[in-house]
Amino acid sequence: MNILAISDVHGNENNKLYSYLNDNKIDLLIVSGDITNFGPVDFVEYFINKLSEYGTEIFAIPGNCDPDGVERKIIDSNAVCIHNTVIEYENLVLYGFGGSNPTPFDTPGEFDEDTFYKSIKAVLESKNIDSVKEPTDEFPHGKIPILVTHAPPKDTEADKIADGSHVGSEAIRRIIEEYKPSLNICGHIHEAMSMDMLGDTVIINPGMLEEGHGCLIEVDKNNNIIANFVKL
Repeated sequence: MNILAISDVHGNENNKLYSYLNDNKIDLLIVSGDITNFGPVDFVEYFINKLSEYGTEIFAIPGNCDPDGVERKIIDSNAVCIHNTVIEYENLVLYGFGGSNPTPFDTPGEFDEDTFYKSIKAVLESKNIDSVKEPTDEFPHGKIPILVTHAPPKDTEADKIADGSHVGSEAIRRIIEEYKPSLNICGHIHEAMSMDMLGDTVIINPGMLEEGHGCLIEVDKNNNIIANFVKL
């Protein structure tokens, strides 16, 4: 399966993304937040529906710069909104939660770390990850649990800003350490395009779509995860 992960659109279309989708077989497109730059909310439905013309399934969450109304617009679009819920797709189980930990900018989609932790924990508790990984007749290697967040986990390559400081979420790091999803797709920190490991969890920040970044994630028949950054 080919998954294209993008984040931080910030209300700007990218014609190279459309060309990439036209020229490559993408089974699933994951948009991990900040679709707008504090609005307008109508951009969400327009943008996602245009992406859907290329025949890929789309899953999306809001980010911290997405105002009230963006979640509703995702729901009303041709995407599946995976914020605060669990969605199964073929051999994947996606646990989604948008927004971010507090920032210096007082953006609309922020949560204090305690609320963040409890909210994401409730999503993961709704479908046991250990049971997801168990082999079945249909999926002899089990299914792959993927945590999709906008904010990255604290103290990883995915949360490092230009001066080297780590500004990610302590709650998300704690969640990953406790529940051990196979993959965390995040975003939020524009300059932190990276792949890292937190225990056995692969952490991918695809970078900022507005600057032409994305990540192609291939999942093979043995549930191996192979990631390559792409220029869009």
